[in-house]
Amino acid sequence: MDSLLELPFHFLRVPQVRVKVPSFSYPSPMVVFVFVFLSYFLVLSGIIYDVIVEPPSIGSTTDEKGNVRPVAFLQYRVNGQFIIEGLSAGAMFCLGALGFIILDKSNGKTLPTKNKYAFIFV
Repeated sequence: MDSLLELPFHFLRVPQVRVKVPSFSYPSPMVVFVFVFLSYFLVLSGIIYDVIVEPPSIGSTTDEKGNVRPVAFLQYRVNGQFIIEGLSAGAMFCLGALGFIILDKSNGKTLPTKNKYAFIFV
């Protein structure tokens, strides 16, 4: 059985190929953070809903005098949103997340006390 498997190698020669393993450098932690935070913002803003439903960016309503006024929040629909409404809600969630990140950084042991108070009260 072994001689049957070795038979083609008597006629054919295996080429000597020098294959290098490609080097891969990882992105910096800040680049990863920005990518994750941007995707967090887009998901919380309802970008998936906006792509599927294609709502208007902002609405309008007519007041009692007949003037047309812009409306940022969709009224009388629980499951609907304008694009600007989703972006503003996503921005508020991201501001809250940044607040928690700053609070976590202010709790570091190597940070001077003066800077800790500056982080906390900002």
